[in-house]
Amino acid sequence: MENETIIQYILGIADNSLILGQRLSELCGHGPSLETDIAGSNIALDLLGQTRSYYQYVAQLSGEDKTEDDIAFLRTERQYKNVLLVEQPNTHFGYVITRQFFFDVFHKMLLAELEKSNDATLAAIAKKSSKEVSYHQRFSSDWIKRLGDGTAISHQKVQDAVNDLWTYTDELFHMTKEDEKAVTLGIGVDVSRLKGAYYETVKEILEEATLEVPESKWFQKGGKQGIHTEHMGYLLSDMQYMQRTYPNMKW
Repeated sequence: MENETIIQYILGIADNSLILGQRLSELCGHGPSLETDIAGSNIALDLLGQTRSYYQYVAQLSGEDKTEDDIAFLRTERQYKNVLLVEQPNTHFGYVITRQFFFDVFHKMLLAELEKSNDATLAAIAKKSSKEVSYHQRFSSDWIKRLGDGTAISHQKVQDAVNDLWTYTDELFHMTKEDEKAVTLGIGVDVSRLKGAYYETVKEILEEATLEVPESKWFQKGGKQGIHTEHMGYLLSDMQYMQRTYPNMKW
């Protein structure tokens, strides 16, 4: 029973990295400049590398004949526990950067706390990932400032993205039953306690970028319970196509 709690808790973290990594990988070769394109691809690789570590651990804990590939490619949409934010589409570069920024600030805070986990494997994954995510946040924050305090067009595009994606940020701090159990066991992080520091950091950077902080108090939710937006099905159909068409294919 404890193993199942840990598994579900890990999936709640790992699925965020998988889905955002998939979104970023869709942009390989489409960046506004070569350097930015490579940076985005590297961030995607970082996230997918983190996902592999989490899924390998989940496969080990399951006690079944499963691999990381089974966990990534052979679940249905309702079995993914990622937040709605990370599955949002690549509308334009400012939108991609804003989505990344909102997640990066949270991700860095989460990993810093997860390093204190009583579970040695999770703590080790968090410690390694923290170094990568520190760069991710610096990259996305710098671009938010550059676009927000740039031209009239770049400012408006990123402001529109902030307004649109803001509604998905509150879900980052929702606690599922598995989250609460993991905290009780000393394994997980009480993300609800990160909320104040998160919005303080986000608002500070947005203001530096001359962007307005949305006043909306209405937020979307459902991803952590497996209830996703219409974008998720299309994303999974692309991501899972090869594995489902050619099961157990080996390169």
